[in-house]
Amino acid sequence: MTTSVLHLWQGEFVDEAEAGRRLDALPELAGRVLSRPLPTDVVLGACAAVARDLTDPASALYGRLAAHLPAGEAPAVLGELAAALTREALERKLRRELGGLRPERLTRPDARETVYEAWAPVGLLVHIAPGNAAAVAPLSVVEGLLAGNLNVLKTSSSDPGLALDLLAALGAADPSGLIAERVVALRFPSSRRAWLEALCGHADTIAVWGGEDAVRAAGELAPSGCQVVAWGHRISFAYLTGRAASEVDVLDVLAEDVCRLEQQACSSPQVIYLDTEDTGELFAFAGRFAERLAKVSGARPAPLPGPAERAEITTVQQLALLEQHLGLTRVFAAEDGSWRVLADTRPALDASPLHRSVRVKPLPRHAVTATLRPMRRYLQTAAVAGDRADVAALSRAMFAAGVTRVTPVGSMLESYDGEPHDGVYALQRYSRRVSLRTADPDFTTVACPDDLTAPPVLPPAPDAPLLGKEGVQSALATLDPRHAHLYFRSGGSTGAPALSVFTCADYDNQMRAAADGLLAAGFDPARDRAANLFYCGGMYGSFISFFSILERLNATQIPMAAGPDHAVVADALITHDVDTLFGMPSYLWQLLHAEGDRLRAHGRIRKVFYGGEHFTAEQRRVLIDDFGVQVIRSAAYGSTDLGPLGYQCASSEGSVHHVLTDLHTLEILDPHEDRPVAPGEPGRLVFTSRARAGQRLERYEIGDLGRAVAGPCACGSHVPRLELLGRYGDVVRVGTYFVNYRRVAQAAQERLAYHGEVQMVVESGADRERLTVRLDEQYATDPEAARTALAHEVTELASAEEEGLLTLTVRTVPRDAFERTPTSGKLRTVIDLRS
Repeated sequence: MTTSVLHLWQGEFVDEAEAGRRLDALPELAGRVLSRPLPTDVVLGACAAVARDLTDPASALYGRLAAHLPAGEAPAVLGELAAALTREALERKLRRELGGLRPERLTRPDARETVYEAWAPVGLLVHIAPGNAAAVAPLSVVEGLLAGNLNVLKTSSSDPGLALDLLAALGAADPSGLIAERVVALRFPSSRRAWLEALCGHADTIAVWGGEDAVRAAGELAPSGCQVVAWGHRISFAYLTGRAASEVDVLDVLAEDVCRLEQQACSSPQVIYLDTEDTGELFAFAGRFAERLAKVSGARPAPLPGPAERAEITTVQQLALLEQHLGLTRVFAAEDGSWRVLADTRPALDASPLHRSVRVKPLPRHAVTATLRPMRRYLQTAAVAGDRADVAALSRAMFAAGVTRVTPVGSMLESYDGEPHDGVYALQRYSRRVSLRTADPDFTTVACPDDLTAPPVLPPAPDAPLLGKEGVQSALATLDPRHAHLYFRSGGSTGAPALSVFTCADYDNQMRAAADGLLAAGFDPARDRAANLFYCGGMYGSFISFFSILERLNATQIPMAAGPDHAVVADALITHDVDTLFGMPSYLWQLLHAEGDRLRAHGRIRKVFYGGEHFTAEQRRVLIDDFGVQVIRSAAYGSTDLGPLGYQCASSEGSVHHVLTDLHTLEILDPHEDRPVAPGEPGRLVFTSRARAGQRLERYEIGDLGRAVAGPCACGSHVPRLELLGRYGDVVRVGTYFVNYRRVAQAAQERLAYHGEVQMVVESGADRERLTVRLDEQYATDPEAARTALAHEVTELASAEEEGLLTLTVRTVPRDAFERTPTSGKLRTVIDLRS
C-alpha cells in the first residue's frame, strides 16, 4: 500500500478526504449492508485462503504484511495470525461460542415446536484497536464478521498498515463480495474527535482494546443503548505450592513466561504468589527464582524499554530498596538492569512495572479469595503449580476471587481454539439471540424459514482434481488421529466395503442437518412414533445415524433394527403403537409381506421413510392401497463416506431431493468429460464437503448420476434440487450392449404390472454371455411371458439375442432367494459373475 492511501473502505483504499465524506453516510450504509445476511461459510472460506498464504513466506501477501513489521517479528506475528484464521480454529470457535457452524440460520431448539432461534449481528460494530498488538485489530474484525456485523475498525495513526492490508486480502478472497462490504478500516489519532464521534455516535456496539481511559472515552461517545465491550488491561499471576516452589523445572518455565513478550500481554505473570506465611521462606524462594530468571533472561536478550518505562522501573525498584530497611522487601536485580525480582511480605496484589520485573508475595491458600477479590475487575490469568487436588481447590478459590482462566505454569500466554476471553465469549458479545414463533401449521415441515426467502450463497467448487473412492481410502492412511473419532464401513452394495472416518463434531453437525431434512420430508416429532428398522452392526452406519437423527429431533423412537424374525418386529410395532417406519425398502417389503395380516389389522402404519434404495411405483401402490400408508418418502439421500447429501420435502416426487447446501457444494459433470453439463442435463454427481474438519472430501465423484431440477419448488424452499438417475453400476455391458437395470425394472413394472424386486445376474457362457433376470414368484407367475415382455421393451436385449451375443432368461424365485449385501441388507441389483 502506498503512503498516500490511508484508509480501507469496503475493499477500496481511499484518501483522507474521501473517507471523511463517506463517514457522514455511515448509518445509511449500515442499513443497506445489514439487510443481506453474511453466511459464516463465506467468512471461513476467505479466512482459510488467507491463512494458507500466511504460512507461505514466498506468497505475495506474506511479503506485503512482513514489510509492515519490525525485522525478526514477522514469522511470529504472521504465524499467530495464520493459526487463528485456519478453518479448524474458527469452526471450533463457532461451535464453542455460538453452538454450531451456521449460527445465523433460524433453526428449532426443540423440533417438536415451531419456534426458531438464531444468532443475529448487533449491527454496526466499531472496533477501537490498541497500538501495541499487531494481530489484535484484524482478529477482532474477523470475530465481528463471524457474527455478521458491519465492522468499522479504528487503528492508531502510527499503525504500520498491517491490519488494513490483511483485511483487504480477506475481502479479495471472497468472490461474493459480502466480506468487503462489511469492513471499513480507518487509521487516525484518537485526538481527531470529529471522526471518533462519527464512528461511535452511530454504533450499536463498541469494542475497545486498552486501558480505563480508552474505555471511558468510548463510553462517553456511545449513544444511548450502545453496548461497550471493554477488552481492557488485566493482571495475571502465578501461584506455587511449597512443593512446586522447590522444583527447578517449574521455576524455569515460569521464568520463560516472565521473559516472553516482556510481560506486555494481559496473561503475562506480574506477581508470583507462594503458599506460605513465612517471611524467611518467601525471601529464600525469591533468591532461588532470581537465579533461574537470570539464566533464562541471559539466553533471551531483552529489548531496551522506552524512557517512560525505564523511569517507572527505577522508581519501583528504588522504593523497594528503601523498604528493605523495614524488613518488608528484598530486591534481587541484574547488574545491567535487564531483570529484577521484588520480594514483598505484603500479600495485596500490585501491578508490576513489566519488562522482566516480577513481584514475589506470600499468600496462604485459605486467604486466596479474600486477598484477591478487591482486584476482581482486573484479574485474568492464574498459573497454578501443585498436585491435582491443589489445582482443583485453588482454581475454585481463584474463580471466586475474579480470575477468569487458570493454566499450568509455563503456558500462561498460550490459549486454545474457542477459549473465552476475559471470562466471556467475544462472538456472543457481538451477537443477539433472536427468535421467531409461529402457530401456522404450514411451518410444521419448515426446518429453517431462511430457505423460504432466497437461494443460499454458496462458494464455488474448489480448483482441485476429481477424487474417487480409491483416493479417499488411500488418504485415510495419513489422516491426523485428532480427526478420527468415528469409523463407519459402507454396505458394500457396489463393491468392497469402504471405510469412512468422522470427528464427533462433524458427525453431530451432519446429523442435525439430516434432522432438518427429515422435518421437511413430513416427519412430525411431536406426534409420530417411529421404529428404526435400518440394519445395525458391522460398522454400518444407517441404524446409528437414524438413531442420532431422531434423537436430535427429540422424537419418540423404537430402536429395533432390522431383524430376521419378522414376527418379533411386528410384535414390537403393535405393542408400542408405532405409526412410522424407517428402513431399507427391501427389508420393509419383506416385513410387510411376512406379517401383512397382523400389520393390516393393526392399521396404524401411516408413514414410511426409506433409505439406500427406492420403492417402485407398484410397491408404493401396494403400501397405500393394502396397508393404508399415507406418506412414503426418502428419509435422506446420502452415503457412508460423505454423510447426508440431500432431503425430500413434502412436495418432492420420485427421486427428487433438495441438496444439503449447509454441508456440501454440488457439481454435475458430463458423463464422459470433466466439464459441467448444461442446466437440466444428466451427469455425474460430484460433491465437496465444506463442513467437515478431518476427512474433508473435495470434488468427490460419488458414483451417482443425476440432473439439476430448475424452477421453484412447490414447498416454497429456494434450496437447489436434483433428481437422482441411478448409479454407474446400474448400467452393465453385456453382449456388447449397455443395459440399464432401471430400464429392466421399469419394463417389468409397466408391461407386467409387477411390483416385486428385480435382480440381474450376468455370467460368462461357452459361446455367449448369459443374463438372468430374477423376479419374485409371488408377483410373476409366467417366466417366459416376462422374458418376452422384457426383450420387447428393452431393445438392447433383443438385439443382443438376435446377434447371437446373449442368452436372456427370466427366473421366478422365492423372496428369500434374492441376494443382498450382508451389512446393509440392500438388494444387489446387478450381480456380475464374470471374472
